[in-house]
Amino acid sequence: MRFGLALMALLGTAGAAAAADESPDVATIVDAARDAEIVILGEIHDNPTHHAIQAEVVAALEPAALVFEMIPQARENEVNALRAQDAGREAIAESLDWSESGWPDFGYYAAILEAAPEARVFGAGQPRADVERAAVEGAASVFGPDAATYGLDQPLPPEELASREAGMQAAHCGALPPDMLPGMVEAQRFRDAGLADAALWARTLAGDGRVVVITGNGHADRRRGMPAALAVADPEVSIFSVGQFEAPPDDPGDYDLVVLAPAPDRGDPCAVFRPTH
Repeated sequence: MRFGLALMALLGTAGAAAAADESPDVATIVDAARDAEIVILGEIHDNPTHHAIQAEVVAALEPAALVFEMIPQARENEVNALRAQDAGREAIAESLDWSESGWPDFGYYAAILEAAPEARVFGAGQPRADVERAAVEGAASVFGPDAATYGLDQPLPPEELASREAGMQAAHCGALPPDMLPGMVEAQRFRDAGLADAALWARTLAGDGRVVVITGNGHADRRRGMPAALAVADPEVSIFSVGQFEAPPDDPGDYDLVVLAPAPDRGDPCAVFRPTH
């Protein structure tokens, strides 16, 4: 990958999370995150309130760099060039083939971009073919020479692997064949390492300025997601992770702060996994 550091020890514990019935407001999030070098703002991708909060936090923190899970690494230079030309939302969305990407309304993410007009944008999206290969060949094999930097060369302990497989199955409404689960965990590890790699590269090119990462809650998980990979690569970097949910998560301690917002009217998310006949 594009950023390599010596493999170092894993950072031990995550910070305390807010109690489920004390969902913090934007000012509280900003105050809590202000001293962190890398701030990770999780989301449920189609929740508009989560994106509105992200945009407000970004505006307040004024990061030097923004890292997006949703933007392919290969397109980041084009996005930055368009921003330098004051291009509008439509031009940026078109440059990213957003309508074919599978991500929700580009307006959610455009508002975040516009909240930090001077920030350099970095893409952490990995090619679909590489993610699929990671599921078959393993994350370390596909990630390449820097795999050890992010701990990908180390197999997960059996209990941890089982826990992650169970979480993956739950996220897919119990519809996955069991033999798919180990590969999906490897694909997730690959994507987590790619996000961590992009965040550290962003910090370097931004002159050690603050970096804000926009990603899903699974990747924002301090124990299993990109913060864990970051801590392996650079245990000295300060990280603050916010998980945004619609109901209290099973373990709020997986995040430094947990934010709750109402769910949009999206119907039954498990319907897609049911037979249509």
